Amino acid sequence: MARVFPQTAISSPYMSTQRETFTVWMKSLVYQTNGLTVYNSNGEITYRVENYERKCSSEVHVMDLHGNILFTIRKKKLWVLGGWYVYRWGSEEEKPFARIKRSSMGDGDWEVRDENNESFWILRLDPKFAFQILDTNGDIIAQVKPKQSSNGVTLGEDVLALEVKPRVDHSLVVTLVTVYGLIKGRV
Repeated sequence: MARVFPQTAISSPYMSTQRETFTVWMKSLVYQTNGLTVYNSNGEITYRVENYERKCSSEVHVMDLHGNILFTIRKKKLWVLGGWYVYRWGSEEEKPFARIKRSSMGDGDWEVRDENNESFWILRLDPKFAFQILDTNGDIIAQVKPKQSSNGVTLGEDVLALEVKPRVDHSLVVTLVTVYGLIKGRV
C-alpha cells in the first residue's frame, strides 16, 4: 500500500522541495561588462548580475531571468562597521535584509546575519573560488566549486557548480555567491 506524506508549502518561487544544481558563469550577458549568469540544470538562465560601472563596484543588483531586481548589494566602507549590505528589492524600509562582514573565526570566513539576526557562514575552501554556505548548526545549505565535465576536466576558473539544499531560497544563495565574488574581485 502506498503512503501519502504531506508536502510543506513552498513560500517562494525561488525555492524547491528538491536539491538543485546550478551552473554559475562568472561573466555578464551584456558585452564587455562585469557580472555573472546562473543557469539551472536544464541550461536555462535563472539569475543574472550586471555590474555596468566597473569590477568590484560598490552597488550591484541580482536579477531574475526577466530583469526584475531581487536584491541590491551595497558596499559600506566604514572603518569599524564596514562590509556588504543586502537590500531586498521593493522593501519599504532602508533597513538591510542582510549584513556580511569578515568573521573573527578565521581569515577566509565571512559572517552573514539576516534581518532576524540569524547567521550563516561563508567558508573559503581553497583559493580557486570554492566555498560552502553553512547554517548556524554547521549544516551545508549550499556549496560552490569549480565545475567539471563528465570526464573530470575542470571547465575553467569562471565556470562554477552551485548545489543548493532543498527549501533554501535560491535567490538569496545567488546573492551570497555574488557577494563572495565581489569580495574576491571576480564580479
